[in-house]
Amino acid sequence: MSKIQDLADRVERLLLRHEELKRTNELLEQQVSQLTQERDNLRSRLNAARSRIDALLDRLPVDAPSGDNRTEGDRA
Repeated sequence: MSKIQDLADRVERLLLRHEELKRTNELLEQQVSQLTQERDNLRSRLNAARSRIDALLDRLPVDAPSGDNRTEGDRA
């Protein structure tokens, strides 16, 4: 083959590789977007759970007696 044909073949392969990489990059960008949304959703759920736990902790008595806190029915 001539040098021009070799160069044309190499350019063609390069263009094909470029298109493959573009498609791969688009797929990776979609995955990043999905994972970012999932992360944000999980953070939101975590914050909601923390708020519920904080609310429950606020409802606990401040000076609970130490020692055995069970009632007579629990001991049996």
